[in-house]
Amino acid sequence: MKNRFMLAPLTNTQSFEDGRLSKDEFNWLTMRAKGQFGLVMTCASHVQECGKGFPGQLGIFSDIHIEGHKKLSQKIKSYGSLAVIQLHHAGMRTPAELVNQKPVCPSHNEKHGARRLSLQEIVQLKNDFISSAKRAQKSGYDGVEVHGAHGYILTQFLSASINKRTDSYGGSLENRARILFEIISGIREQCGNKFLLGVRLSPERFGLDLNEIKLITQRLIDETTIDFLDISLWDVYKKPEEKQYQNLTLLNHFTELDFKNVKLTVAGNIRNGDDVKNMMESKIDFVTIGKSAILHHNFPERVMKDISFNATKIPVSREYLANEGLGENFIKYMERWPGFVKKDNQ
Repeated sequence: MKNRFMLAPLTNTQSFEDGRLSKDEFNWLTMRAKGQFGLVMTCASHVQECGKGFPGQLGIFSDIHIEGHKKLSQKIKSYGSLAVIQLHHAGMRTPAELVNQKPVCPSHNEKHGARRLSLQEIVQLKNDFISSAKRAQKSGYDGVEVHGAHGYILTQFLSASINKRTDSYGGSLENRARILFEIISGIREQCGNKFLLGVRLSPERFGLDLNEIKLITQRLIDETTIDFLDISLWDVYKKPEEKQYQNLTLLNHFTELDFKNVKLTVAGNIRNGDDVKNMMESKIDFVTIGKSAILHHNFPERVMKDISFNATKIPVSREYLANEGLGENFIKYMERWPGFVKKDNQ
């Protein structure tokens, strides 16, 4: 990386429904490379057609996607940025109407109308994560991030309250984490040691236990298979939601671990130069920027020139977002975020 800024993998709903890259998504991502993000990560890109999480999602489950990904990765890298794709499957969070079938989950889930995966389907899921990583490598990406956060399918496996399986993929933490480690091992074996491999984890919520996630984090570090860990904190200054863990901030629960040669990045409300500086002084190797990257395609450039830089205050106009490279569908998506986009009477 040429600097310590990573573009967060942000849902933007602006590619084609078959998963092919659109011009709008291409423009949104390459504009961030031009704005000096050292690592540009795509939105969550689904590894199975049935794992789609939102309309207009960028796919990586088929060779029909390679042409678009080649164009995207080449353009990102032309600005000196690393190009990384996030591998994703929504699991029970897949809207049934998007895939014309029931969503899938480690266990039957009545609330989400999801059906239980068979053992054979779990093997297929693992293989599809691995083959999607191989497809990404063929498309020219520098690496992949495995999405194990935000309540999606790998989180569902990790969660003792969601995963009720009694076979080798359920029960103990080792069993619940089995598919994650099998995917990581398979990607490394298929793509080699020079291909970047990261994992995104949520430390809490979604049925997760902070102490269990710390154990998984330590194992990921100790096994030396991955290059970086991406911990999604929602807010880098917050304390854990569970009272028994509130002796430290959520961030400090992780920075107290010995990361050895694995790089650590965090995301969550890093809005300005002071936040970036605070994170760099907190044993973080690089910062992951979300909202501020939406507001400023050149957020890294601005902060590197002026550490006191503050992101534009929200709400902002639709015109402002269009000028920052957001297509119409992305702007509509951002209108769902409270107080982000100005209403007509503001």
